[in-house]
Amino acid sequence: MSLTQSIGTTDNPHFYAEMGELIANSGHADFAANLLQLVDKWVPIHLVDLSEWTLDDTRDSVLDITLLGSAGLKQALAAPQALHPLNTHPLLRDMLRMQDPLLIQMKAKAGSSHQCNLVSRQANRRCVISLYRPPTQRGFSLAELSFLKCLSQTLLPLMERHAHSLRQAPHSEVEAPHNLLEQSQLQREFYKRLALSDITLSAREQEVCLGLLTGGTVPQMAEKLSVKNSSVETYLKRAAAKLGVSGRHGLAKWMVGA
Repeated sequence: MSLTQSIGTTDNPHFYAEMGELIANSGHADFAANLLQLVDKWVPIHLVDLSEWTLDDTRDSVLDITLLGSAGLKQALAAPQALHPLNTHPLLRDMLRMQDPLLIQMKAKAGSSHQCNLVSRQANRRCVISLYRPPTQRGFSLAELSFLKCLSQTLLPLMERHAHSLRQAPHSEVEAPHNLLEQSQLQREFYKRLALSDITLSAREQEVCLGLLTGGTVPQMAEKLSVKNSSVETYLKRAAAKLGVSGRHGLAKWMVGA
């Protein structure tokens, strides 16, 4: 599928399986690796760094940068906070007065990696997803940047949840969950979101939503539930109408509160 097409029309079960795994791994050690795997399928990158910045808006300065995860070819780059003095970091100016989420592409110097940053704001904190591509490859194209901007609507709320989870247990030893735990975690998150939204779905609507979030296809869900493909589509349409979303991507965005 061309990147010039909207992600909203994407109907790739592997994409949603990986998105479901990313949701389940929020707050866990595998989160960065899952994010890298998901993005790299669409926009080739070789490294992802996740960081949370704490700013002093009154003094236009950085109080702290905490690395919340990294995956990929780590030997290619140091952690972001090691590259620049805090208060002269090239991202700072754009992040100080931001209100809405940003996509910031940094110009690559000779021999350095191409870098694209997705940034969100919560009070004096900034969550940053930094994506890197080797200097031997071309820079990010306009189509790729547009795609990443669209994808950030889902990735950034997940990143904020990941940061919040790590703040709640900063000293706990985080282990990657097994597939079974990942699935149950996704189910718990799904039911929690339903309760918070005060929305009631039928048992079949819930099964279809969870099946599609974990990468199942319509024919697979129809076989599992012993119904026709059209029935699965009907359950999905009914659930989507109650949730106020459209399609799988809307369902994934609803899961993370985007």
